[in-house]
Amino acid sequence: MTLRISLITIGLNLVYTFVLFAQPLNGYKDSLENTMKQADSIESLRSILIQKDGELLSEKYFRTASPDYPYNIKSASKSIISLLVGIAVDKSDISIDETLGGYFPEYFASNPNSRKESITIRNLLSMQSGLETTSFYNYRRWVISDNWVEFQFDQPLEEEPGGKMVYSTGISHLLSVIITKATDMSTKAFAEKYLFTPLDIQVGGWDRDPQGYYMGGNNIALKPRDLLKIGQLMLNRGTWNNEQIVSQGWVRDSFQTYTHSNFNPYDYGYMWWNRPVGGYEVYFAWGFGGQYIFIIPELNSVTVITSFLENATQRRTYKEPIFDLLEKNIIPYLKNN
Repeated sequence: MTLRISLITIGLNLVYTFVLFAQPLNGYKDSLENTMKQADSIESLRSILIQKDGELLSEKYFRTASPDYPYNIKSASKSIISLLVGIAVDKSDISIDETLGGYFPEYFASNPNSRKESITIRNLLSMQSGLETTSFYNYRRWVISDNWVEFQFDQPLEEEPGGKMVYSTGISHLLSVIITKATDMSTKAFAEKYLFTPLDIQVGGWDRDPQGYYMGGNNIALKPRDLLKIGQLMLNRGTWNNEQIVSQGWVRDSFQTYTHSNFNPYDYGYMWWNRPVGGYEVYFAWGFGGQYIFIIPELNSVTVITSFLENATQRRTYKEPIFDLLEKNIIPYLKNN
């Protein structure tokens, strides 16, 4: 009788131990399944890729999306332009303390303005040029103009250079033109040689301006997996396959805060955003409609989210569901996995 009771007790203990240790594993699975279920409920979502410690934990595409098609990442392109500037700085082709007057003497010879001429590349990187925006209400006028550079320069100074943030795609486009002028290579050729080829990235479409300069800060088409590579590069402090693609110092400086958005609770570095989410500092590239590369160094993780553009509006109501997904589903999953 005593032996029977002991065997029952041992059996119950084994069952209890199995259940106890099985629950977290089931919890992780359920958490991921719930995350994908919640992601699927966001009607605009096209893809979600979650990576931690260099391991791809989940990759899912929604509705008509394909992993093999390069999609327009909109203003997440600005973070790539920042990376390219950093590579050019590392190569001593560019100094961020150089001014617009030195790169565009032909414009300022006809339109002298000492304040505009003194705007630095550093000011461009942090959207602190002070020039009126060519995004939002000015975007269409800018892209149909005959000269995108001159159109941006012609805008009035609404803030002092180095002062408040004035977000503008025309400003990031100036950086693409500067890369071309400084390196004697098109921005695309420079990107392919020093960034895309080392990371085995095949760029899709990339718009150009009327003068043939590749668009700085919008309309680059990349696959979601390629965005994951960009995020992992930044998480790795600029290294890829043991090769230093961009310096650690540039990554560090890119993730600093130099200014703040007037329209959302985000801080801004060198064309990378940051904000706390779920108790963690998150650094991210952000494109209109819901194109994101989220980097969470404390969790050693990168998450890529891309979205369809058909129903996106300037009201940007797509942001809240995505950040809710990040805070309530993705971060808890990463914490426990």
